[in-house]
Amino acid sequence: MTNELNTRPEGRTTVVESPPTAASRPSRVIDMHSHWATRTGYVLRSQEQLDRQRAVFGSDPRYLGEAEMAEEIRAAGVGAILDLGYTSELPIAEVSVLHDYAFDTQRRFPDAILGHWLHIDPRSGQAGVEELRRCFQIAPGFVGLCVSGATARVSPTDPAWDGLYELSGEAGAPVLMLVGHTGAGAGLPGGAGMILDHCHPRHVDAIAARYPKMTIIAGRPAWPWQAEMISILLHKPNVWYELHGWSPRYFTAELKHEIPRRLRSRVMFGADFPLFTYDRLFDDWVNEGYSEELLADVLYGNASRLLRQLAAAR
Repeated sequence: MTNELNTRPEGRTTVVESPPTAASRPSRVIDMHSHWATRTGYVLRSQEQLDRQRAVFGSDPRYLGEAEMAEEIRAAGVGAILDLGYTSELPIAEVSVLHDYAFDTQRRFPDAILGHWLHIDPRSGQAGVEELRRCFQIAPGFVGLCVSGATARVSPTDPAWDGLYELSGEAGAPVLMLVGHTGAGAGLPGGAGMILDHCHPRHVDAIAARYPKMTIIAGRPAWPWQAEMISILLHKPNVWYELHGWSPRYFTAELKHEIPRRLRSRVMFGADFPLFTYDRLFDDWVNEGYSEELLADVLYGNASRLLRQLAAAR
């Protein structure tokens, strides 16, 4: 949307918006967070979780080969950063094998797979830190630590994470911290033992203050704490935001209000493919009435700028 600035006599500035124009998605999209569609990498592992996919995500489980997955991402005009989310509680020896699988697959399809978010159990101590260090050294592209306090069952501000945070900061690598309601464990007894408060934005605020030079990306809309997340983004310049896991149709009114305004340069697209299809999400973004310029920023420009900054800092 095109904005005009009007200044009131008392010196305050208001924004007057012109009517939205028809928009289309950019030809190239960066997806800051999706999952694997292969049987080896599929994020939902148990039969209980697979049975709940339709109720939680509105889609059905399906497995693709590595080449098929890459072609589906490529055909959508997307370069994706993928997340092996289920590794957060596995022994490091098993996690290491899966990391090598992810890197080998990226080497085969570098146009579709731009990089990886890695989950490492913080209770693994120095062994986990050394595995993350190894990944920083051998990864063929972008790589960063993903912190899901709910699935790891360890609060993101617990000291157990400190070694992983410190190494990420030293390496100039970002940390993705998942916030808000999670579909993982939803509908299962006791939420499969996951504590939603471990995804409260307060943890992002605390870690951003503790590590002011480390880039943090908050992942997912932060409902039911969306106002708190917006406040943190406005307060902490080392925090960015990617919005995987939800259709933009269902964002809160306050988030929809801020995307073309104060958060315009900090919000990035995330899909959660294959749990959501790219076609569905692109249609929903376009149908929200955002301008073509805004869509270009959210779907490509902001992420491209951040990835360039991170690459230059390493």
